[in-house]
Amino acid sequence: MSERLVVVGGDAAGMSAAAQARRLRDAGDLEIVVLEQGQDVSYSACGIPYWVGGQVGERSDLIARTPAEFAARGITVRTGTRAEAIDLAAGQVHTAGGERLGYDRLVVATGGRPVRPPIPGLDADGVHGVHRLDDGAAIRTAIDGLPGDRPRRGLVLGGGYIGLEMAEALQRRGLEVTVVLADPLPMQLLDADMGERVCAAMTAMGMTVHTDQAVREVLVDASGRACGVRTDVGSYDADLVVLGLGMGPEARLAADAGLALGPTGAVDVDRSQRCRDHPEVFAAGDCAQTFHRVTGEVAHVALGTHANKQGRVAGSVIGGRPARFAGVLGTALTKVGDLEVARTGLCTTQAEEAGFAYRTDTIEGTTRAGYYPGAEQVAVKLISESGSGQLLGAQVVGGPGAGKRIDVLATAIWAGMTAEDLAGSDLSYAPPFSPTYDPVVVAARKVSRTEQG
Repeated sequence: MSERLVVVGGDAAGMSAAAQARRLRDAGDLEIVVLEQGQDVSYSACGIPYWVGGQVGERSDLIARTPAEFAARGITVRTGTRAEAIDLAAGQVHTAGGERLGYDRLVVATGGRPVRPPIPGLDADGVHGVHRLDDGAAIRTAIDGLPGDRPRRGLVLGGGYIGLEMAEALQRRGLEVTVVLADPLPMQLLDADMGERVCAAMTAMGMTVHTDQAVREVLVDASGRACGVRTDVGSYDADLVVLGLGMGPEARLAADAGLALGPTGAVDVDRSQRCRDHPEVFAAGDCAQTFHRVTGEVAHVALGTHANKQGRVAGSVIGGRPARFAGVLGTALTKVGDLEVARTGLCTTQAEEAGFAYRTDTIEGTTRAGYYPGAEQVAVKLISESGSGQLLGAQVVGGPGAGKRIDVLATAIWAGMTAEDLAGSDLSYAPPFSPTYDPVVVAARKVSRTEQG
């Protein structure tokens, strides 16, 4: 007898779960229905800043597969269909249209929710989030404006990944850019010495950065449109306001149904992505709680890489193949101008909170052999456990070619390597790509030499 899998949410986690379940079970054995409240599925939200900035040409370029393409693979995708409630006892999803859709297996993949603090005026016209493709389209339309009435001043709230990327996107489109953040420096998952490099690069690009200033109010004009913000220090004018304040789990549908949430506010799941109290229900992606690979503690990290992997784990289990999610390091990479910014594992604040006795080591190097054209400066910082040299975290900030070195460091931390292990590893060398000793190895050698006395 055929079973039905219902997936709520049609982006990274949801579509990965649906696609993997279909690979393992044919349509005669498992019917798959995906409910998506928007009009797009399987799209790259991470690409929105680059679409806004003009590096990506068309909206369609950010869509990996359409509903029609999924239908050809035996997956029914119903766009414009909002799930209003889940009845766990009856095994049904209630839609906004009044339908009660039964399920044998359910995947909750409702994603993340942009952080929107209770600030007066935050919902005014002219204030834009960066979450869905429609958000990107709205920002593009606002930037294009009417002839003679295009915005000149863009203001970004927040200095995380989205904040940096949107600040650069607005500047590329010709706006004067101001960034306002409540934190002391941009990129709070970097240590201060590395964050200072990011802030300096933004200033050098011509951006105005105001730190340590929580926004108290979004100012509106007589028509009710946003025209600036007010902090405790001052007011800053703007024709366009973009929010980059981070993401939290969108778990309200799950919570209202009675699914247990963890201390992060995300759905509590085991390592197979099953909800602990309802084994027929799975949760994956930004709505689901996970755990940190280094500390073993619960975590919520909203990244598309994790969402796709978690969805695949859920789809594998539903399809009959055992699978377990292996945790996260929070490895991430972005850029502002020509400066590449990357991090993985624990920063010093996180290492201290986790109770590690740690040390930090930072080296300066170049992305290529120093004599080779195009060699750029790069700083590599390692956080390691004092005594053992166990790698706990890493940060890389530098010119073009610097950032992807974080993957070597993430792999080393994932594998439980010490600095000495990494220092002796066999990394590639050629002048167009690296000095004889890559900066990653130089940083590891610095740690291991000190640990050995």
